[in-house]
Amino acid sequence: MVRAVIAIHGGAGAIARASMRAEQERHYTQALADIVARGQAVLAAGGSALDAVTEAVRLLEECPLFNAGKGAVFTHEGTHELDASIMDGRSLEAGAVAGVRHIRNPILAARAVLDNSPHVLLIGDGAETFAAGQGLEQVAPDFFSTAARWEQLERARNTHQVLLDHGGAAAGYRESDEGEKAGWPRDNAGVAGDVAREAGAMAGSAGEPLDADRKLGTVGAVALDLEGNLAAATSTGGMTNKQAGRVGDSPIVGAGCYANNATVAVSCTGTGEVYMRLLAAYDIAAQMEYGGLTLAQASDRVILHKVPELGGSGGAIAIDRTGNVALPFNCEGMYRGYGYVGEAPVTSIYREEPGAENNKEQEDDE
Repeated sequence: MVRAVIAIHGGAGAIARASMRAEQERHYTQALADIVARGQAVLAAGGSALDAVTEAVRLLEECPLFNAGKGAVFTHEGTHELDASIMDGRSLEAGAVAGVRHIRNPILAARAVLDNSPHVLLIGDGAETFAAGQGLEQVAPDFFSTAARWEQLERARNTHQVLLDHGGAAAGYRESDEGEKAGWPRDNAGVAGDVAREAGAMAGSAGEPLDADRKLGTVGAVALDLEGNLAAATSTGGMTNKQAGRVGDSPIVGAGCYANNATVAVSCTGTGEVYMRLLAAYDIAAQMEYGGLTLAQASDRVILHKVPELGGSGGAIAIDRTGNVALPFNCEGMYRGYGYVGEAPVTSIYREEPGAENNKEQEDDE
């Protein structure tokens, strides 16, 4: 019997644990747990893996703690350019958008491309027009902005850096009112705006668990449903101070997102240019299909060896067709969580902590 399961990530990177209080870390783990629980509820009700990952990533986009949707980082020009992708492991259909500026939830636009377009990837103005035609909510560009991200852009400009990260907390920014101003909508059952508001206040006081100026900012979800179908979804605001028009791995099927019922569903977070060169998400599936590797072996080979060999950093989340879960990363930490239907969500940030195992194999696995 299939054990439905979902896993999510909120980015990977360096650790600023010494400056964190237990209460502050709790806000991040609670947000992860709430979103995992929402995905579990979709699966438990007989919902598809595709619907579960869509909803999980939408909620991650709505949370200003993570670099996707609200709270996205700025380009060098002080604008936002958002990317997202989604893939159905049952049909191998996929949808993606890149460089969008007005779509409140890019993952919903990517899903609409999958469901209602003959194409796989739409970009820029074309993607915006398509999304509007699908009735998706449009917002002013400053909807995505926070004071934290602007201060991070200023630091990046001053040091002539492009930062693969999430926010500016580790450098002492203040975001005390961002959760209150633009927290999650109250209609997200089980994921109330309380978490976002508390997290905004927390960020203003001391920062986030992962060093924001060394964090790889992407969100994603993978799931296996009761029918045995796999799906994956990924969304990002990109890199702080990136050149306008830059696109990373997140909207590239096979690089930052991949799902195939024959093998595995994967969502990546990391150095986008390296993940694209390796087709990292697909490579995990290929290692399993053609090399006979287990999920743990394939994901470790790609994330722990092949990515660092090209100078990359980051992680991935993956679920195979039998429900095994892998959460590998080659840096100090990764915001992550997973949950089998009927069990409590498991969340972790750092490498060594209770429940932080990187591979979860079912006891009845072959």
